[in-house]
Amino acid sequence: MIGVECIDELADYAGLKAEVAAVTDRAMRGEIEFETALTERVALLAGLDESAIDRCREERVRLTPGARALVRTMKRAGAYTILVSGGFTRFADPVGAEIGFDRVVANRLGVESGRLDGRVEGPILGAEGKRGALLDAAAERGLRPDESLAVGDGANDVPMLKEAGLGIAYRAKPAARAAADASILHNDLTALLYAQGWARSEWAE
Repeated sequence: MIGVECIDELADYAGLKAEVAAVTDRAMRGEIEFETALTERVALLAGLDESAIDRCREERVRLTPGARALVRTMKRAGAYTILVSGGFTRFADPVGAEIGFDRVVANRLGVESGRLDGRVEGPILGAEGKRGALLDAAAERGLRPDESLAVGDGANDVPMLKEAGLGIAYRAKPAARAAADASILHNDLTALLYAQGWARSEWAE
């Protein structure tokens, strides 16, 4: 739903972007466990002033083209939409609200005395957490998993993509593309509206 990896951008304010981004890329490819990688990256940010979170969000986080149209069109048609992120609530909550998601599920950064304490508040939302969020939401609404659509781009999305009735890899790493029913490589998120059968004239603006 956004065009950056927030932890990489946040690390830039601590002068550690290259180091953190390298770990992010390995985790997205499935070369290392997501939970381990997240714990290690957040530990590197210990001591960073909490104000850097809001500054990073304001300066660097931009919505992916088509995000609003996708979610708002689906909601108008009766879909229940959830932003499930392996990132952090301090970024995901405002992004989810801006786009129009019904619910946001993400990890929480530990903060103490106005500074990041280098921890992620448990439990960490990783691959199985994403899968569980999909299954729980479907069960709450009396739906089968095959009545769901999931979209992801990294290895930690694989179980969720496999569980959904339609799993779409969006500009994704190879692991996610291999697990998905289909991949979007070039278009924006409105491609997912075409995939669900909506003509351009039917989109919510």
